[in-house]
Amino acid sequence: MSSASSLALPHVAQLHPYTPGLQPTEPGWVKLNTNECPYAPSPRVAEAIRHEVGEDGASLRLYPNPKASPLRAAVAKLHGHGLREENVCIGNGSDDILNLLVRAFCAADSAAGYTLPSYSLYPVLVAIQHGRTQTIEFDRSMKLPLAQIAASSARAFFLTSPNAPTGVAFSRDEIEAALKVFKGLFVVDEAYALFAKQDAVPLLSKYPNLVITRTLSKAYALAGIRVGYALAHPDVIDVLDRVRDSYNVNRLSQAAALAALSDTGYYTAIVTKVKDTRDFYAAEWQARGWFTYDSQANFIFTEPKNARGETGPAVAKSAYDYLYQNKVLVRYFPSHPLTASFLRISVGTDDEMLVLDEKLQAWLKHA
Repeated sequence: MSSASSLALPHVAQLHPYTPGLQPTEPGWVKLNTNECPYAPSPRVAEAIRHEVGEDGASLRLYPNPKASPLRAAVAKLHGHGLREENVCIGNGSDDILNLLVRAFCAADSAAGYTLPSYSLYPVLVAIQHGRTQTIEFDRSMKLPLAQIAASSARAFFLTSPNAPTGVAFSRDEIEAALKVFKGLFVVDEAYALFAKQDAVPLLSKYPNLVITRTLSKAYALAGIRVGYALAHPDVIDVLDRVRDSYNVNRLSQAAALAALSDTGYYTAIVTKVKDTRDFYAAEWQARGWFTYDSQANFIFTEPKNARGETGPAVAKSAYDYLYQNKVLVRYFPSHPLTASFLRISVGTDDEMLVLDEKLQAWLKHA
């Protein structure tokens, strides 16, 4: 029998999978590398899961609601602006939604466009589809490249706002300017929108080619539950439902998400705390002379400077390695010139951030 790799489609055999941040299994790590929420989800979430399971777990023998219809209705109500259930598609995390969008709109003769740097899952999803990409490079200013977006012939264009990994957000006016000049499907990946000053939701009623993706992994502290969603014109949602797995979101995840969305006061407090911590440490590092982007996400993208005043990829790698050796995980992206001299640091609890900063101070003495 032939090996599995030889039987796989040629483009699949050559795929490079997405590389997630390290997930340590032993205790003692300060984990600031995957932009998870540092605080527990609403108590209503665990209560809803217990209720859904019941005393004997009998409900788990039944399939979940195939369209997650109650959750679609709750998401539409949460966002307002005239949105209805027909404007919402629920996914197994927003990655699932992105996968559906690529599956439905991108192919070898229908390119997917996106900016660099941005979410590194995009090219992986396109490669799985054996599709084609068009990339537009940011420069260090991180200004939205409207002229290049207007000139793009991509069938669908993906814009992460706030951007990952820099945390830079694009205003509603900037996004509307892009929508006016781009005629394909324009996807605004708003994974970090609750930490930002603005979002693109009010534009949905004006632009039927706009799709907004959201996740409950970040602000809602439900990364382990895997729930995300798309907001779009009903025609776009209909297309996504055609290519979506029939039962793509399980019963417990639907129940947990509904409970989380019902507790807005709890999450408003969490988001406020994360933003306050983010802004405090961003200002601290800027005061040290470290170039730090104005983040509107739940992480900070900063360019470390050693005791000799040097910056660059070797300096960033030195800081990353020192932190790793001291069981503090952050993220380092060496593959792009714009990101290679930076570290991306997820916002943690007060105690976690104190440990991080102490280790960075120690690194300065050893570097």
